[in-house]
Amino acid sequence: MSDYFYVPLEMLERFMIEVFVKTGVPEADAKICAEVLAEADRRGIESHGIARFKTIYIDRIEAGIINPFTNIEVVRETPTTVVLDGNNGMGQVIATKAMELAIQKASKLGMGMVAVRNSNHYGIAGYYASMAIKAGMIGITGTNARPSVAPTFGVENLLGTNPLTFGMPSDEPFPFLIDCATSIIQRGKVEVYARLGKPLPKGWVIDKNGESKTDSAQVLEDLSKGDAALVPLGGIGEKTSGYKGYGYATVVEILSSALQGGAFLTALSGYKDGRREPHRLGHFFIAIDIKAFTELEDFKKTTGSILRQLRNSTKMPGQKRIWTAGEKEYEAWQERQKTGIPIDRVVQSEILELKQRFNLSDYHFPFEA
Repeated sequence: MSDYFYVPLEMLERFMIEVFVKTGVPEADAKICAEVLAEADRRGIESHGIARFKTIYIDRIEAGIINPFTNIEVVRETPTTVVLDGNNGMGQVIATKAMELAIQKASKLGMGMVAVRNSNHYGIAGYYASMAIKAGMIGITGTNARPSVAPTFGVENLLGTNPLTFGMPSDEPFPFLIDCATSIIQRGKVEVYARLGKPLPKGWVIDKNGESKTDSAQVLEDLSKGDAALVPLGGIGEKTSGYKGYGYATVVEILSSALQGGAFLTALSGYKDGRREPHRLGHFFIAIDIKAFTELEDFKKTTGSILRQLRNSTKMPGQKRIWTAGEKEYEAWQERQKTGIPIDRVVQSEILELKQRFNLSDYHFPFEA
């Protein structure tokens, strides 16, 4: 097989839906899950798209780690807030319901917030912030994750990569959307490097002695054993302000567990007494109705003006362009509508394995011999 083949996104999304259904996910839920994963690939975020389909979702469903049938329970509710228990269901289904509730409450009273416990990996956080954007609102979300990040001056992987995501509409073809981990790199990026056989740059991952580790495949193994840790956003120690990433990761950890009575830190590892168990992740979702503050079009115009002024500012010597958050993802989407989604050798093998296992002979991928 070639290193990369380009596959139409619609084909990949249909394939994921069929496989989800065959593993017991109801069709309506399967469509939600596949759409969130496809959205990652559409935006050029290969670390959270179909590359994680088999290992993070299908394998875990088959191992009994994720419940394919999602039973969402309302634990507590007020006019502006809700606490949900996802009962170990599909993270994308739980998160979509949570942001829908936040938007509904914000449309009535200006703001809404939903906290979730006992969930699973929910894909790209930006998908849910975008839901609020489409409703003319500001969207905010975050989630904790399995331990992989060490606190500043520490070497033990305790925190997750814990993204803190904001989305805001603008008068441009794309919104302002910042969706990134509070660590210097997320685990999914390490997976991408490992699939490509590429070493990691120094300063992204440390060992038990605080020294940089660069062997991407070994890092994945060591992260699982607790022998390596990702570095907080800002880098190792305080010299380059790693304490800032550490601090924001802690904010996300608290908001993803303390409000909803959920699990946190090492309790999210997915292992207990050497046996695999549900990860019990927590999330939070905030929707802010812009019309409660100002006219929506005025907000969009001001936001767009800010973004344009930033992009048009004086550039560093040798640089041709300044970007704003969400712009690269928008351009990736424009391009991938034409080219399809690049699929590397490892993911090609996983797709073919799933095709054979679930007898999906109607699919003919360009990388098949």
